[in-house]
Order: sequence, then structure tokens, then C-alpha cells
Amino acid sequence: MTVFGNASFDHHEQVVFAADADSGLKAVIAIHDTRRGPALGGCRYWSYADDAAALTDALRLSRGMTSKAVMADLPYGGGKSVVIADAARPKSPELLRALGRAVDRLAGRYIVAEDVGTSPADMDIVRTVTPHVAGLAEGGGDPSPATAHGVWRGIHAAVTHALRRNSLDGLTVAVQGLGHVGLHLCRLLHGEGARLVVTDLRPATMERAADEFGALPVAAEAIYDTDAEVFAPCALGGVINDGTVERLKARIVAGSANNQLAEDRHGARLAERGILYAPDYVINAGGLINIHHERDPRGYDRERAFAHVGRIEQTLADLFARAAASGIATHTAADRMAAG
Repeated sequence: MTVFGNASFDHHEQVVFAADADSGLKAVIAIHDTRRGPALGGCRYWSYADDAAALTDALRLSRGMTSKAVMADLPYGGGKSVVIADAARPKSPELLRALGRAVDRLAGRYIVAEDVGTSPADMDIVRTVTPHVAGLAEGGGDPSPATAHGVWRGIHAAVTHALRRNSLDGLTVAVQGLGHVGLHLCRLLHGEGARLVVTDLRPATMERAADEFGALPVAAEAIYDTDAEVFAPCALGGVINDGTVERLKARIVAGSANNQLAEDRHGARLAERGILYAPDYVINAGGLINIHHERDPRGYDRERAFAHVGRIEQTLADLFARAAASGIATHTAADRMAAG
């Protein structure tokens, strides 16, 4: 396993490997860039295939957080931590405190928050050993509703640009992944009259979406073949790849998952096929924006935070217009905007 030779290494400032024998902690903390401010990014608790896969995920996710902060005009750099989950050893308070100590040793260069597999309650435990934590239950709480709100507004921007419509009423949206963000997004889409096709690894969660939103559940692989105007990936990354990019029937790809493109060339292929892609680190910035407002010295104000999240719609509208005027793919336009 190499760091500097990893294809996802992008001049990262610091990569830390943290372990604690007593709690079983095995983690990677990647700090990509702190020129705008401390690196802020969630902690992902996941069962990785191996240590190399965990490192790659940390590198890719932290780099994406830098771009996310730039596009949302927030005073943070990009960072991410991943904990290699041991299925035989459940997450414990001792493990979370060990993670907190690892974060604390970075002396404020990295601020941890919740992500896939962790929660605001977990961050409360981390907070007992380090002040460098956000996304607390006592603050803005779970940032998932804010992330979903931003994706919803981003879908509006995409539908306006690609379909020349100002409403989602009657459109079909295929939602992949019904975690906290996916379910919140379904609620917003259903409330506006969109038809939902959904998939998730948990049958009970799909049944819940069918009961609450009238959604049509489908098998995991079938979601790519759905006749829908919008495909919303809200699970893990890399879902737009060689095996899926040609199967999509949707006119728009817009969801909350990070690193949706397996490789940049898949973004180019979406553009060639006439499929509008809402770059992930632009459309899914709502959670980061919400955490920023949680840290406001005036105190957390949900109305102010969500108004800020709503500006994602205009950011994407500007990005789509710039990409169209320049004749480039939207992911390329976003990368250029993020690079300044």
C-alpha cells in the first residue's frame, strides 16, 4: 500500500494512520488542504475490503471536501476520516474516544463530524475528548435534512436547465439509497408530486418508502435501467462507471453520494450522451453548510442555515450555464471553478 503513489493522492498535506489496540480502532485521517481554514469532514465507519481501499476512500473524500468548501464559499479546507469497521466487533464508546484522541493530536487542523456509519450521538462521545468536532446533537444535529434540501434545490436547477421545467410534479426520480439523506429527499420529492422509484440494500426500508411515498421498489441493479427523468445516487460512490454509464435512461444525474463518477471520463461520457450531471461536491454541500452555521458565534439558526443551503440551486444554474457556453462537461466546469 502506497500513499504518494495512490491515484487519488492530490498533494494532500497530511495523512495519518491511527490505531488503538484496546478499542480496536483502525483509522485513516486525510487532510487535503488547509489554506482556506481548518480541514472539516465527516468520519465514515465502513467495512472496507482492505487497508488500501480505506486509504483511497479517505484521499478521494478529503479532496472532494476541499472542492465542496470552495464552491459553497466556506472558510474550510478538505479533510476526511475513515474507520475500518470490524464486523465482529461493534462500534463502542471506547473506539469513538480513541478516534477523538487521534483527532485531538492534530491540534485543530482537522474537525471531525458525522458521515456514513456515524451519527451526531457518536460525535457527542468524540466531543468528550476533543473540542475539534462538529455535527453535534446539541447544535444543528443531523445534517442529513440539510443535505437533502440542497439536493432537492439542485434537482430543480437541473430540471430547469435540461428539461425547461420549473416543477418536479409528474416527473419520475430514481433514488438509489434510502439512508438518512435518501429518505429525506424522497419526502421532499413526493411532497412536490414527483413519482419515485427506489432501491436500497434493506428491504424493510424500501417497504417504508413504498408505504410513505407510494414509491416503486426495484432491485439494486434495476435502478440504472429505470425510465426516469432524474437518477439520484444517494448511496456510496463510483456508481457511474463502465458498467452503468451506458445503461442510464435518465436525462439528469443529481444525488447526494460523494464521488459518483468512478473516473472523470465517465463524466465526459454522460455529457456525450446528453445527460446533465450535477457535480456531487456542489449539489451535496448542504450538510457542510449546515455545520458551518452550527459553528456560528451567534448560535445555530435553522432558517438562516437552510436559506444558505438553498443557494446551491443558483450555484448549479450558473455552473450549467458556464459549461454550456464553454462546450465542456459540467464536472470539468466545476473543477475549474473550484480551482479558481
